[in-house]
Amino acid sequence: MTRFLRSAPHAVFMLLAVYFAVNFLVRMALPGALERDEAQQILLSQWLSAGYDTQPPFYNWLQYGLIRLTGPSVFAISILKNGMLFAAYLAYGLAARTVLKDRDLAIIATLSLLTIPQIAFEAQRDLTHTVAVVFAAALFLYGFLRTLAAPTALSYLVTGVAIGIGMIAKYNFALLPAAGLLAILFDREWRQRLFDWRLGLTAAAALVIVLPHALWLLDHLALASGGTMDKLSDGSTGISSQILEGLLSLATAILGFSAVTVAVFAIVFRGDLWKALSAGNRWTALIEAMMAFFLLALLLLILFAGAAHIKDRWLTPLLLVLPLYLCLKIEAAGLGNALQLKRFAPIAAAIMIAVPAILFVRVAAAGLTGDYQKLNVPYDAFARHIAEEGVTPVVILADDTHLAGNLRLQFPWVPVVSEDYAGFAPDVAWSAQAPVMVVWRNEDGSPAEAPQALLADAARFGKGRAAAAPDLHRVELPYLYGRDGDRYSFSYAWVYPAAE
Repeated sequence: MTRFLRSAPHAVFMLLAVYFAVNFLVRMALPGALERDEAQQILLSQWLSAGYDTQPPFYNWLQYGLIRLTGPSVFAISILKNGMLFAAYLAYGLAARTVLKDRDLAIIATLSLLTIPQIAFEAQRDLTHTVAVVFAAALFLYGFLRTLAAPTALSYLVTGVAIGIGMIAKYNFALLPAAGLLAILFDREWRQRLFDWRLGLTAAAALVIVLPHALWLLDHLALASGGTMDKLSDGSTGISSQILEGLLSLATAILGFSAVTVAVFAIVFRGDLWKALSAGNRWTALIEAMMAFFLLALLLLILFAGAAHIKDRWLTPLLLVLPLYLCLKIEAAGLGNALQLKRFAPIAAAIMIAVPAILFVRVAAAGLTGDYQKLNVPYDAFARHIAEEGVTPVVILADDTHLAGNLRLQFPWVPVVSEDYAGFAPDVAWSAQAPVMVVWRNEDGSPAEAPQALLADAARFGKGRAAAAPDLHRVELPYLYGRDGDRYSFSYAWVYPAAE
């Protein structure tokens, strides 16, 4: 593998292309059920909006466009995710080549994204908006570092595109360009980049991309920010307890994000890593300043905004620079050598084998372990059961987004409405031949009681006609890859208009 990585300038990108193709094929080989974020994407692809909820809409827009071409499918989910992750690694690799002279170190930096669990595993398992922000942050690093190293109109434009994408990928991305802007103020030469006419290209590109969602955000600020602040804060504790809890969660998040990377680098570079920590150059000083400003913003959030729960993946926009930073430290100390890539390559290869293997086995081996995943739920069998009844619903009403997205995948020709997005109101009307189908379940697969409010809500599709008493049903179906006797319970009801 080491010889292959050194064989051509783009060999590392060829390897990554194969890796993401394998991940795509593994997802296609798994059952046609959906993880939580995947289901949300399928559900929201029914309509195009400048904003949907607490998350900005960049990933939703891309998924909407792809599903319009392919229809709701696991293919559309997996091809977008793996394509975007590959693009993120590509941009990150180009950023590494911009600032690292040692080719081996640039290869190590590029592949070291595999050592970050939130990017290597969690993004493959079930993340969407985080995937978008990984791509945006990597693209920003490339455009930003390229602009500092050798500014061109294209590098300014790429930086602006990355800022625009990042701002509508995850709101916390805003801290990354802000930290970069503050960091270059300390370098006289780089500070001049802010007075270059080409900065207008950066601003224009970012504005054009952000503007549609920004206009929506002005009218929906409470919706967009409320859920995030609820996750960050803990109103049940006092101020001192909240600050202590927030600081502890920040420290835990940093450790959770960086521990594996630091451990791998300690194995690969051994004692040279610790020697290199005292070395530096303009690039390491820049990244250190960016980290300091980014973390200062989080500290202010803890101290003055009541943040008590900082999750590790929220650090993604900045801390994905960690492998590049450590490689820059090694180069600044003059400690790079040919043995380091030889030590690193087997670790990278092991991760590339382990990630798709774990993703497959955790679902396929559920019958042995009894630990059923979301992909083991038999939505396809439920769809076949409904088809056998010979009734075609005019609309499906579900009690949660995850269930609704999975039903949308199984019934692509039927509008699906989730109570979490009740604002989506397809223009349909029930009839004696086309009733509303209401579906509910307990997520653990146990029998669920009928949700009376949800059943009553089905009448909104009646165009003023009253509803007859719901026709209640329950079916228990075997898990996919499950043990004999293990069943998952779905409950549903047909709601018809009352006789006139």
